[in-house]
Amino acid sequence: MENLEHYWSLNLLDYEYLLRTREEDLEEVLEKARNSSWKYFGNDIRFYVPSFVYYKTDYYCSSTVAFPSISITGSSCSLKCKHCGGVVLNTMYPVDSPRELVKLCKDLKRKGAVGCLISGGCLPDGSVPLIEFVDAMMEIKQELRLTLVVHTGVVSRSLANQLGRAGIDAALIDVIGSDETIREIYNLQVSVADYERSLEALHSANIPTVPHVLVGLHYGQLKGELNALRIISRYEPSAIIIIVFMPIRGTMMENVEPPKPSEIGRVVLAARSMMPTVPLALGCMRPKGRHRIETDIWAVKAGVNAIAFPTKEAIKLAESMRYNISFSSLCCSQIFEDLKRLKG
Repeated sequence: MENLEHYWSLNLLDYEYLLRTREEDLEEVLEKARNSSWKYFGNDIRFYVPSFVYYKTDYYCSSTVAFPSISITGSSCSLKCKHCGGVVLNTMYPVDSPRELVKLCKDLKRKGAVGCLISGGCLPDGSVPLIEFVDAMMEIKQELRLTLVVHTGVVSRSLANQLGRAGIDAALIDVIGSDETIREIYNLQVSVADYERSLEALHSANIPTVPHVLVGLHYGQLKGELNALRIISRYEPSAIIIIVFMPIRGTMMENVEPPKPSEIGRVVLAARSMMPTVPLALGCMRPKGRHRIETDIWAVKAGVNAIAFPTKEAIKLAESMRYNISFSSLCCSQIFEDLKRLKG
């Protein structure tokens, strides 16, 4: 246990040790992580249920329009990453022009939307073609007052400045910590340094930035996640979201086993210890079934501030551990804003 105390000293030490520690030895670390979270944020946990998929439990039922996702490239993506293959884009509202985006958002607003996620497929350089939509996003912010969160891909300083001008509420970016994973899974000829430059550009543009760390992207194995967290920690993120590789039917990795819930839990612990004052969420992308239940339980025990589409088992555990629970129809990236309101 002495080594675990050393781990929790918050020095950038051998986090690899955490990944090797036996499960039965982690209970004390989970408690320390939870106490750290409660010290800075109180015992609130926010459960997010945006309109990306249908969700219904005894606790909450999702809205079909409150916070949908939109692809500005339709189903098109140049990369065809092995884990996604563009399949995820088919679950979003498709638009192919700035005026169509504005028209769709006006229609969604009339139906009761409070915001949306703007995403899309990537160009060969790993960026999402957002620049031509900047003025449309500004119009949506100014006229409709919708909450806009934007999934950016690799970002240039110029694009970051334009997104800042548009007044978006948050930039979401998957940060990959392994050059090999970028080449092998993303089919992309950029480097970890390009993702760090993207974070720097968004930070310099004063955009609230919510990086995502995708656990197990490298064929279900941990590779680069801790490095991604170290990089993120340098740029004052507004929040961090942990997401998890999940096999998607019709992709090249549909038969790959996802990482174990205990491995995901260790990455959550590393994120909390590296950045104890940054809101931490377990995001919507993660395997379903028993795997999701176990992952959610790890997250609650580790003191995450938010979970998207929580299992009923996670909600019951949070209640039993005396969390203050609440629900939101927004994207979990908004946890940093919600915590400000909850703290009052």
